[in-house]
Amino acid sequence: MKNIPNFLIITLILFQFGCSAVNTPTKNSSMDKQLTYLALGDSYTIGEGVDVADRYPNQAIKLLANDKLLFENPKIIAKTGWTTDELAKGINEAGIKGQSFDLVTLLIGVNNQYRGRAIDNYREEFTDLLQKAIQFAKGDKNHVVVISIPDWGITPFAKEKEADQEKVAQEIDLYNQAKKAICDEMGIAYIDITEHYRIHGMKPESVVSDNLHPSGKIYRHWAEGLAEVVRGMEF
Repeated sequence: MKNIPNFLIITLILFQFGCSAVNTPTKNSSMDKQLTYLALGDSYTIGEGVDVADRYPNQAIKLLANDKLLFENPKIIAKTGWTTDELAKGINEAGIKGQSFDLVTLLIGVNNQYRGRAIDNYREEFTDLLQKAIQFAKGDKNHVVVISIPDWGITPFAKEKEADQEKVAQEIDLYNQAKKAICDEMGIAYIDITEHYRIHGMKPESVVSDNLHPSGKIYRHWAEGLAEVVRGMEF
């Protein structure tokens, strides 16, 4: 048999290598699929008074995209004024029963405090909501994040209404202590944004036109805290 020319051997090798490269899946091919995010809450989650892009869930996924963690637009179930029981009703009416998400966040309680609801009632209803959040997170509690309640008593709105700031602060603390204790018991990540908000929430640039709800600048801080937690998750 005659010897095959060297250039032909090299051509055959390159052809085989090229076919293998096309047929072999890349190591990160699983990341081609975008992750899903369910955000549950009230006016702070829906971002009363800010553009959609400035809501903390939307800012968070933008930050995470820089780390190659790609999320679809968040599914937000939240409404200004909602209490824990109203959020539960909103979830039931949203038609997402049986659906699952890669990330679920929960921020609720300020309206319970504002309406003078009992702490024991809050504990019970918040626990139920947290259990629902875990179910929506494919049963994985490590993919659920709870955010503390900001203290609305420090806002210009509260001052205009001559709200008892000390009373509001004490009650907000009790609500946050209750929800953090539940999170600790259930092993759920908890982000404290309240202390930062008490320092910065009263500034003109920190509120929208109603002098009550946070601006995109404040939500940026919340989004950064959330993104930091999500970066430590395994997807």
